[in-house]
Amino acid sequence: MSGIVWAALQAYILHSFGFFWVVSAADAGLSAVLLSVACWLINNNLRYYQPDKGSYIYLLVWCGALAFGCATGCRYILPLFNFGGVYDNFLKQSLVIRVFTDFLAIGWMAMISALFYSQLDQKRTEQRKTEAEKLARDAELYNLRQQLQPHFLFNSLNSINALIGFKPELARKMVQQLSDFLRGTLKKDDNLLVPLSDELAHLNLYLDIEKVRFGHRLQTEISCDGNCETALLPSLLLQPLVENAIKFGLYDTTGEVTISLRAEMDEQYLVIMIQNPYDAKTSRPRKGTGFGLSGVQRRLYLIFARNDLMETHANDDIFTTIIKIPQQ
Repeated sequence: MSGIVWAALQAYILHSFGFFWVVSAADAGLSAVLLSVACWLINNNLRYYQPDKGSYIYLLVWCGALAFGCATGCRYILPLFNFGGVYDNFLKQSLVIRVFTDFLAIGWMAMISALFYSQLDQKRTEQRKTEAEKLARDAELYNLRQQLQPHFLFNSLNSINALIGFKPELARKMVQQLSDFLRGTLKKDDNLLVPLSDELAHLNLYLDIEKVRFGHRLQTEISCDGNCETALLPSLLLQPLVENAIKFGLYDTTGEVTISLRAEMDEQYLVIMIQNPYDAKTSRPRKGTGFGLSGVQRRLYLIFARNDLMETHANDDIFTTIIKIPQQ
């Protein structure tokens, strides 16, 4: 379309100089065809080769060579039509102007093509970078998930082994509970956001196993506001936090210990608070203690790109972990 407009404009200008429409149309048509070929060549060249900042002189030389080629083509092809001596003389005198106008047109096409393909290449580069970052994030999430289970699994198997001799019924029950828990774990995806009710149901499978291990020593209190049961959170997020609470709440004591979990909605956040007693002289819990806390904080960052979604406090022999899950 732009070639037709360019040819029509050139034909009108030549006609205004006193040439017949046939002469004007032939000159404009040939010029437009040669210029279109030159623009196609420069566009095709820039599609596969993007010059750097120090190589733009090459682009200028290439545009100048194409412009000179277009003007030269007109100079030697149009006289073959025998339009007369007046036209031939005009053609020779207008050679410099033709080179200059063709250079401007080809340069304009080169600039547009360079910008377009540069933006396209940058978009593709950003897309590849985003995909690579997503793959790296997924790989790290998978690695974090693989670190979650081994020590819990080993402890459960050791407890089952200890129960087989004198409490075989309880051992069989614990094997079934462990099977159900692991089956649910394998079905879940680290990137999947699940309702809080589903996550609590899975957490209860874990707590049933731990209660077999610790007996009456482990007591739990789980409360959840009715309006937050459908709130979403990353799957398998609560188990490492509760496991951390059990570790620091029971391992250094011999009496009963109560682990509490409270969930509520606060504006656009699902807020979950987990508390456990601890002995400051032996446990010394702190931010980032163990894989449980650091792993959860890392997962929250990978999924939500925020570092302010988890906090811990230790006051009056009570260790508190608070996580906030943004709700869309």
